[in-house]
Amino acid sequence: MDSMLTASISGWWQDFQGDLILNFLVDKRYLFLVNGLKITIQVSVFAILLGMLLGFTLAFFKLSPIKPLQAFASAYINVIRGTPVVTQLLIIYFVIFGSVNISKVLVAVIAFGINSGAYVAEIVRGGILSVDRGQTEAGRSLGLSYKQTMTHIVIPQAVKNIFPALVNEFIVLLKETAIVGYIALEDLTKGADIIRSRTYDPTMPLLSAAIIYFVLTTALSKGMSVIERRLRKGDQN
Repeated sequence: MDSMLTASISGWWQDFQGDLILNFLVDKRYLFLVNGLKITIQVSVFAILLGMLLGFTLAFFKLSPIKPLQAFASAYINVIRGTPVVTQLLIIYFVIFGSVNISKVLVAVIAFGINSGAYVAEIVRGGILSVDRGQTEAGRSLGLSYKQTMTHIVIPQAVKNIFPALVNEFIVLLKETAIVGYIALEDLTKGADIIRSRTYDPTMPLLSAAIIYFVLTTALSKGMSVIERRLRKGDQN
Protein backbone atom coordinates (compact mmCIF):
# COMPACT_ATOMS: atom_id res chain seq x y z
CA MET A 1 0.00 0.00 0.00
CA ASP A 2 2.81 2.39 0.97
CA SER A 3 4.71 1.57 -2.21
CA MET A 4 1.61 2.34 -4.32
CA LEU A 5 1.16 5.68 -2.56
CA THR A 6 4.82 6.51 -3.03
CA ALA A 7 4.65 5.59 -6.70
CA SER A 8 1.53 7.72 -7.12
CA ILE A 9 3.16 10.73 -5.49
CA SER A 10 6.31 10.20 -7.52
CA GLY A 11 4.28 10.02 -10.73
CA TRP A 12 2.37 13.17 -9.86
CA TRP A 13 5.59 15.01 -9.08
CA GLN A 14 7.13 13.98 -12.39
CA ASP A 15 4.02 15.14 -14.26
CA PHE A 16 4.09 18.43 -12.37
CA GLN A 17 7.75 19.01 -13.22
CA GLY A 18 7.05 18.18 -16.85
CA ASP A 19 4.15 20.64 -17.00
CA LEU A 20 6.26 23.29 -15.27
CA ILE A 21 9.07 22.93 -17.78
CA LEU A 22 6.69 22.83 -20.75
CA ASN A 23 4.67 25.90 -19.71
CA PHE A 24 7.37 28.17 -18.33
CA LEU A 25 10.91 27.08 -19.19
CA VAL A 26 10.67 25.88 -22.79
CA ASP A 27 11.32 28.90 -25.08
CA LYS A 28 11.38 31.04 -21.92
CA ARG A 29 7.58 31.16 -21.86
CA TYR A 30 7.61 32.54 -18.32
CA LEU A 31 8.52 35.88 -19.93
CA PHE A 32 4.93 36.16 -21.17
CA LEU A 33 3.83 36.35 -17.53
CA VAL A 34 6.69 38.64 -16.47
CA ASN A 35 6.16 41.09 -19.31
CA GLY A 36 2.39 40.84 -18.93
CA LEU A 37 2.67 41.68 -15.23
CA LYS A 38 4.66 44.80 -16.12
CA ILE A 39 1.91 45.90 -18.51
CA THR A 40 -0.80 45.20 -15.93
CA ILE A 41 0.95 47.24 -13.24
CA GLN A 42 1.78 50.05 -15.67
CA VAL A 43 -1.79 50.38 -16.91
CA SER A 44 -3.26 50.10 -13.39
CA VAL A 45 -1.00 52.71 -11.77
CA PHE A 46 -1.34 55.36 -14.47
CA ALA A 47 -5.07 54.70 -14.88
CA ILE A 48 -5.76 55.17 -11.16
CA LEU A 49 -3.75 58.41 -11.18
CA LEU A 50 -5.82 59.68 -14.10
CA GLY A 51 -8.97 58.40 -12.42
CA MET A 52 -8.17 60.27 -9.21
CA LEU A 53 -7.48 63.49 -11.11
CA LEU A 54 -10.78 63.17 -12.97
CA GLY A 55 -12.61 61.96 -9.88
CA PHE A 56 -11.63 64.88 -7.65
CA THR A 57 -12.43 67.33 -10.44
CA LEU A 58 -15.84 65.79 -11.10
CA ALA A 59 -16.61 65.66 -7.38
CA PHE A 60 -15.97 69.40 -7.07
CA PHE A 61 -18.05 70.00 -10.19
CA LYS A 62 -20.95 68.05 -8.71
CA LEU A 63 -20.72 69.95 -5.42
CA SER A 64 -20.35 73.27 -7.23
CA PRO A 65 -23.24 75.77 -7.13
CA ILE A 66 -22.73 76.28 -10.87
CA LYS A 67 -25.51 74.34 -12.61
CA PRO A 68 -23.69 73.54 -15.91
CA LEU A 69 -20.79 71.99 -13.98
CA GLN A 70 -23.22 69.93 -11.92
CA ALA A 71 -25.01 68.77 -15.06
CA PHE A 72 -21.75 67.84 -16.81
CA ALA A 73 -20.48 65.85 -13.81
CA SER A 74 -23.79 64.04 -13.34
CA ALA A 75 -24.01 63.15 -17.05
CA TYR A 76 -20.40 61.90 -17.11
CA ILE A 77 -20.84 59.75 -14.02
CA ASN A 78 -24.16 58.29 -15.15
CA VAL A 79 -22.96 57.42 -18.66
CA ILE A 80 -19.65 55.90 -17.56
CA ARG A 81 -21.12 53.92 -14.66
CA GLY A 82 -24.04 52.83 -16.82
CA THR A 83 -21.96 51.19 -19.57
CA PRO A 84 -19.54 48.22 -19.42
CA VAL A 85 -15.85 49.08 -19.19
CA VAL A 86 -15.04 46.63 -21.99
CA THR A 87 -17.39 48.52 -24.30
CA GLN A 88 -15.73 51.79 -23.34
CA LEU A 89 -12.32 50.29 -24.03
CA LEU A 90 -13.36 49.10 -27.49
CA ILE A 91 -15.00 52.44 -28.36
CA ILE A 92 -11.89 54.38 -27.37
CA TYR A 93 -9.58 52.04 -29.27
CA PHE A 94 -11.58 51.34 -32.44
CA VAL A 95 -13.74 54.47 -32.73
CA ILE A 96 -11.95 57.41 -31.13
CA PHE A 97 -8.39 56.34 -31.92
CA GLY A 98 -9.25 53.98 -34.78
CA SER A 99 -7.45 56.04 -37.40
CA VAL A 100 -4.56 57.10 -35.17
CA ASN A 101 -1.32 55.23 -34.54
CA ILE A 102 -1.29 55.28 -30.76
CA SER A 103 0.19 53.09 -28.03
CA LYS A 104 -2.21 50.41 -26.81
CA VAL A 105 -0.94 50.98 -23.28
CA LEU A 106 -1.92 54.64 -23.54
CA VAL A 107 -5.36 53.69 -24.87
CA ALA A 108 -5.85 51.31 -21.94
CA VAL A 109 -4.72 53.96 -19.44
CA ILE A 110 -7.16 56.49 -20.92
CA ALA A 111 -10.05 54.02 -21.00
CA PHE A 112 -9.61 52.73 -17.45
CA GLY A 113 -8.77 56.20 -16.15
CA ILE A 114 -11.99 57.61 -17.59
CA ASN A 115 -13.95 54.70 -16.14
CA SER A 116 -12.31 54.93 -12.74
CA GLY A 117 -12.85 58.68 -12.61
CA ALA A 118 -16.63 58.22 -12.43
CA TYR A 119 -16.35 55.91 -9.42
CA VAL A 120 -13.68 57.98 -7.69
CA ALA A 121 -15.90 61.06 -8.12
CA GLU A 122 -18.70 59.46 -6.12
CA ILE A 123 -16.25 58.24 -3.49
CA VAL A 124 -14.74 61.72 -3.09
CA ARG A 125 -18.15 63.44 -3.09
CA GLY A 126 -19.35 61.09 -0.37
CA GLY A 127 -16.18 61.69 1.63
CA ILE A 128 -16.55 65.47 1.46
CA LEU A 129 -20.22 65.30 2.44
CA SER A 130 -19.32 63.04 5.38
CA VAL A 131 -17.29 65.85 6.97
CA ASP A 132 -19.42 67.69 9.48
CA ARG A 133 -20.75 70.94 8.01
CA GLY A 134 -19.71 72.68 11.21
CA GLN A 135 -16.08 72.23 10.14
CA THR A 136 -16.72 74.37 7.07
CA GLU A 137 -18.60 76.96 9.07
CA ALA A 138 -15.80 77.09 11.66
CA GLY A 139 -13.21 77.66 8.94
CA ARG A 140 -15.22 80.46 7.37
CA SER A 141 -15.79 82.07 10.78
CA LEU A 142 -12.01 82.17 11.26
CA GLY A 143 -11.69 84.24 8.11
CA LEU A 144 -10.65 81.47 5.72
CA SER A 145 -11.91 81.58 2.16
CA TYR A 146 -13.98 78.72 0.76
CA LYS A 147 -10.91 77.41 -1.09
CA GLN A 148 -8.72 77.61 2.03
CA THR A 149 -11.39 75.91 4.12
CA MET A 150 -11.69 73.06 1.64
CA THR A 151 -7.91 72.70 1.21
CA HIS A 152 -6.86 72.87 4.85
CA ILE A 153 -9.87 71.52 6.76
CA VAL A 154 -12.41 69.56 4.72
CA ILE A 155 -10.30 67.69 2.14
CA PRO A 156 -7.70 66.28 4.63
CA GLN A 157 -10.52 64.82 6.73
CA ALA A 158 -12.34 63.55 3.64
CA VAL A 159 -9.21 61.81 2.33
CA LYS A 160 -8.87 59.91 5.61
CA ASN A 161 -12.50 58.82 5.34
CA ILE A 162 -12.28 57.70 1.72
CA PHE A 163 -8.80 56.14 1.75
CA PRO A 164 -10.04 52.52 2.11
CA ALA A 165 -12.56 53.06 -0.69
CA LEU A 166 -9.86 54.51 -2.97
CA VAL A 167 -7.62 51.49 -2.35
CA ASN A 168 -10.55 49.18 -3.09
CA GLU A 169 -11.14 51.07 -6.34
CA PHE A 170 -7.49 50.48 -7.26
CA ILE A 171 -7.87 46.77 -6.51
CA VAL A 172 -11.00 46.59 -8.69
CA LEU A 173 -9.21 48.48 -11.46
CA LEU A 174 -6.22 46.13 -11.27
CA LYS A 175 -8.50 43.14 -11.86
CA GLU A 176 -10.52 44.90 -14.56
CA THR A 177 -7.39 45.44 -16.67
CA ALA A 178 -7.53 41.71 -17.47
CA ILE A 179 -9.79 42.62 -20.40
CA VAL A 180 -7.13 44.59 -22.30
CA GLY A 181 -6.56 41.48 -24.40
CA TYR A 182 -9.59 42.69 -26.38
CA ILE A 183 -7.29 45.28 -27.98
CA ALA A 184 -4.42 42.76 -28.31
CA LEU A 185 -2.46 44.21 -25.41
CA GLU A 186 -0.41 41.46 -23.80
CA ASP A 187 -1.07 41.94 -20.10
CA LEU A 188 -0.82 39.25 -17.42
CA THR A 189 -4.02 37.44 -18.42
CA LYS A 190 -3.21 37.63 -22.13
CA GLY A 191 0.30 36.34 -21.43
CA ALA A 192 -1.14 33.31 -19.65
CA ASP A 193 -3.53 32.74 -22.53
CA ILE A 194 -0.66 32.86 -25.04
CA ILE A 195 1.15 30.16 -23.08
CA ARG A 196 -2.05 28.10 -23.06
CA SER A 197 -2.38 28.44 -26.83
CA ARG A 198 1.15 27.10 -27.33
CA THR A 199 1.14 24.25 -24.82
CA TYR A 200 -2.58 23.32 -25.01
CA ASP A 201 -2.46 23.20 -21.20
CA PRO A 202 -4.81 25.78 -19.67
CA THR A 203 -4.38 24.76 -16.04
CA MET A 204 -0.89 25.88 -15.07
CA PRO A 205 -0.60 29.23 -16.91
CA LEU A 206 -4.10 30.44 -16.02
CA LEU A 207 -3.81 29.35 -12.39
CA SER A 208 -0.42 31.07 -12.21
CA ALA A 209 -1.96 34.31 -13.47
CA ALA A 210 -4.78 34.00 -10.93
CA ILE A 211 -2.26 33.46 -8.12
CA ILE A 212 -0.29 36.54 -9.17
CA TYR A 213 -3.47 38.66 -9.16
CA PHE A 214 -4.34 37.26 -5.73
CA VAL A 215 -0.89 38.12 -4.34
CA LEU A 216 -1.09 41.67 -5.71
CA THR A 217 -4.58 42.35 -4.37
CA THR A 218 -3.78 40.78 -1.00
CA ALA A 219 -0.64 42.92 -0.68
CA LEU A 220 -2.66 46.04 -1.46
CA SER A 221 -5.31 45.08 1.09
CA LYS A 222 -2.69 44.43 3.78
CA GLY A 223 -0.97 47.72 3.00
CA MET A 224 -4.30 49.54 3.24
CA SER A 225 -4.97 47.98 6.64
CA VAL A 226 -1.57 49.08 7.97
CA ILE A 227 -1.97 52.67 6.75
CA GLU A 228 -5.55 52.81 8.03
CA ARG A 229 -4.42 51.73 11.51
CA ARG A 230 -1.74 54.42 11.52
CA LEU A 231 -4.27 57.04 10.48
CA ARG A 232 -6.58 56.00 13.32
CA LYS A 233 -3.69 56.18 15.81
CA GLY A 234 -2.87 59.65 14.51
CA ASP A 235 -6.45 60.77 15.11
CA GLN A 236 -6.38 59.39 18.66
CA ASN A 237 -3.11 61.17 19.41
